[in-house]
Amino acid sequence: MGQHFCFLLLDGFSHLSFSCAVEPLRLANRASGEELYKFTLASENGETATCLNGFKLAVDTDFANLPKCDRLFVLASYDMKAGLTPALKTALRYERARGTKMGGLCSGAWILAELGFLNGMRAALHWEFHESFRETFPDTEVVRSVFVSKEKVLTAAGGTANVDLMLSLIGQEYGEELAISVADQMVHNSIRDETVGQRVSFQARVGIRNPHLANAVEIMQNSLEEPTSTAIVAHQIGISTRQLERLFRKYLQITPKRYQTELRLERARQMLLQTEQSITEIAVACGFGSIGHFCKVYRRRYGATPKHQRTKVV
Repeated sequence: MGQHFCFLLLDGFSHLSFSCAVEPLRLANRASGEELYKFTLASENGETATCLNGFKLAVDTDFANLPKCDRLFVLASYDMKAGLTPALKTALRYERARGTKMGGLCSGAWILAELGFLNGMRAALHWEFHESFRETFPDTEVVRSVFVSKEKVLTAAGGTANVDLMLSLIGQEYGEELAISVADQMVHNSIRDETVGQRVSFQARVGIRNPHLANAVEIMQNSLEEPTSTAIVAHQIGISTRQLERLFRKYLQITPKRYQTELRLERARQMLLQTEQSITEIAVACGFGSIGHFCKVYRRRYGATPKHQRTKVV
């Protein structure tokens, strides 16, 4: 018996994420010589779905007329709140009631979390949404993994992580040899399991191999709400403050204090764009004791006040 997958496409979805989810299924059919998978595409209007790159994709049906399927995946956009329409809510609640297995791709986990479908579970979604997701959905454990397949609801971080999730499903359902064959067809030479993190390591991203600097950055990333002084960071990793400052200047061309401020501002921007928390709450969550100081440094960094940033169309 073949598997029937439904993909619910919210306008503004990533074309890359969509292709990485569907193509492994098509190639599994090709490699096996059987129709192991068939899929249905659905959108709000039942006619087309618009990708983030502007392409329009023809779909099979709307959210109100979904066929019975084995698995249903929500592929969401950057604007998750706008995507969670009454029609989508009704469809997802109905599918859950009739026992359809569900999943969220890219920011699709956000949609499912809004409906309470991920309470008490681990979930993967694109790293850009991690901070705001944690703040908004404390009952769900967001993980750095490329995907999560050992929960009732499957989730993947989007992009090529969707390939890895689909290859995992193919392997579970039809054997590892078929999964490897599909990976070979995609020239995907390293199948990642769900223990693999999403982001390239700090050392690889900046092209360095200095463990002291990597440790310092990790400490800073884990203490954004209560920033740690340069002296304390240096002490924790076992070097002098002057040595740490030299490392930051040599490899990152920035002071440790300024780098930590950049991390906090980046987190604040994500929270402004992705949550409904007040500016004061965001300032506190990002380690700014004074709202005035927060607004001043934020404007200097991004060219807009936090209030104005929130009103911009992203």
